[in-house]
Amino acid sequence: MSSQKIQMDPPLEILLDKSAKYVGVQHPQDLGFYGKGIKVAVIDTGVDYTHPDIFGFGPDGKVIGGFDFIENDNSPQDTNGHGTEVAGIIAANGKIRGVAPEAKILAYRVSDTGESVASDLIVKAILRAIEDDADIINLSLGVNRTNDKIEDAINQAVKSGIVVVAAAGNSGPDLRTIGSPGKDPHAITVGATYNNITASLVATLEIDGKRFQVLPMVGTEKLVGPIAADITFGKYGRSSDLQGVDIMDKILLVERGSDTKDELVYFSEKEKNAANAGAKALIVYNNEPGIFLGDLKNKLEGPEYQPRIPAVSMSKEDGLELRAMLENKTSGTINTFYHPDFVSFFSSRGPVSPFYIKPNLVAPGVFVNTTSTYGMYNLTSGTSFAAPHVSGAAAILLEKSPTLNPQQIKSIISTTADPVSDTFGTLFPQEISGVGRLNITKAFDANLIISPDYAIFDLSPFVKSQTIEFDLNTIDGTKPNPTINIEFDDKIASFNHKIDGTTLSVTANIVASEIGEYQGSITVLDHTTTYHIPVLLRISDGTVRISEENGKMDFAIESEQEWSYAKISVYNQDSRLIDSISITPTESKSIMVQNSDTYWIQADLKSGKNTTSIYNTITVESVTPSFALDIGIPNQQLLMLIGIGAIVGMIGLIMYRR
Repeated sequence: MSSQKIQMDPPLEILLDKSAKYVGVQHPQDLGFYGKGIKVAVIDTGVDYTHPDIFGFGPDGKVIGGFDFIENDNSPQDTNGHGTEVAGIIAANGKIRGVAPEAKILAYRVSDTGESVASDLIVKAILRAIEDDADIINLSLGVNRTNDKIEDAINQAVKSGIVVVAAAGNSGPDLRTIGSPGKDPHAITVGATYNNITASLVATLEIDGKRFQVLPMVGTEKLVGPIAADITFGKYGRSSDLQGVDIMDKILLVERGSDTKDELVYFSEKEKNAANAGAKALIVYNNEPGIFLGDLKNKLEGPEYQPRIPAVSMSKEDGLELRAMLENKTSGTINTFYHPDFVSFFSSRGPVSPFYIKPNLVAPGVFVNTTSTYGMYNLTSGTSFAAPHVSGAAAILLEKSPTLNPQQIKSIISTTADPVSDTFGTLFPQEISGVGRLNITKAFDANLIISPDYAIFDLSPFVKSQTIEFDLNTIDGTKPNPTINIEFDDKIASFNHKIDGTTLSVTANIVASEIGEYQGSITVLDHTTTYHIPVLLRISDGTVRISEENGKMDFAIESEQEWSYAKISVYNQDSRLIDSISITPTESKSIMVQNSDTYWIQADLKSGKNTTSIYNTITVESVTPSFALDIGIPNQQLLMLIGIGAIVGMIGLIMYRR
């Protein structure tokens, strides 16, 4: 994933103490757990193993092996810096100490730029990491789309017992921007929060109870308290634009850029003009769709320049709405403050599937101190640098409990994350932050393993109640006795639960048939550790019922709408399409599955000009082996191939007899 870099001269002693200590690494390290004996594969731009904090290549070095898929040799030396930055966060052991400083690195170079990465090289590197017996694979790179070959390789790695950690990507703030490998259901997908530094500044703007999304410009400082004032419009913020405009003690709204061709009006110029005119704060809205992050510092301003008033940016859409509001007298309240757990503007968002939740969690990924090439250090930003915090955490957990499998590591790390809130104190949606921000202390102390580690309920007027069962297993083998609390809007659904041995059953009951998606959480308190299970509840106006016998699935649609056509798709737990059929209210078909497993069902209903989707899940307990082979080909295609093969065989036999 691309990153933002600020070159810096390291002080005499630099520690990864802002991000790593903030997420709780000090607790396990104080107890002597540093990731010793764990091998972490870094699939990236290589690693500079001449760096004093990641020194040595070979059995006695920090980087014990790897391969260069660019040069096709055994020396995966980093010439870009990205892979070295990632490796340093995981396992540096020098002036900078990573999350797991005694872990070893396997370096696989698949890119020389850190920007363009061939998917086939990622696949080759994952397969090589499996051969090299890696314990963890860190993928701080990928593509902004689904790539089945990458995900097949990830699934193979996970089935081989390897924990796979993937960066969510840097294509936020738009939704549905997580591609492969972060899209894979078995990978631990990590988005980026701000960091425990003074630069982790956020901003709020509220007008008549309406909250607008704004970003503080680089150079803006924390306010002592909110600024409340009337808002006025000042065109592009040039000194000529502000002549004759009453700006004194007001918040000034201006548009980005200029209406004069080739004219550059820097943000710093807009800020100085606003401050000179007596404004209390500056809002700059974008001149193209979407929001942006502005920087008051530029090459034309000398080091003596210091912004005098806070300056924030907002999207074009919000800016035009606010500008229209100014036709009447409008007042607003603006604030800037420190918020290290704010999910970064660039962090890619879900959802990626109706059947599971991504990202899984978030971790610090803004201005992270880490190693770079040529023995240097960088402050760097991106989800690329959030992911290795989680890889380091996984290394510590595996050192403590080496028998944990990838799904158990994923569950522990995600369910022990701390929920995070936006600038107004509202919890971030699951598609932005997953469960929350990494907490290594809680993950290390965790004894409970919850499976599955999320819950998705599908209710409708035809299915008013649904129960999901969770396995509650303990690492030390003791019987769990947790306290359960379900946090959800009781106007939408009510919940009840019971615990029978190691099984937690949670039942959702529909209260209001209001079509939509709703989020909440199940909180599990076990001894002193609190776990969070994210809950997604969908209410639709229909349901797809499934009857199954010996792997044969038949479907029936119940809907409050008249429908003329439905496409039924069946997916396995790897999120792979098994088969799809089309049915009508008078004609139905079956789908055969060949393995005992849990399957996801999606029905896309055509009703007039509209298409709606409804979902269900079914577990196939047993399938009697048949002549059909499970070779990853949908059943209809498989039957066609068998038929073609039979015809070819008959023709061959006839020709032979002649």
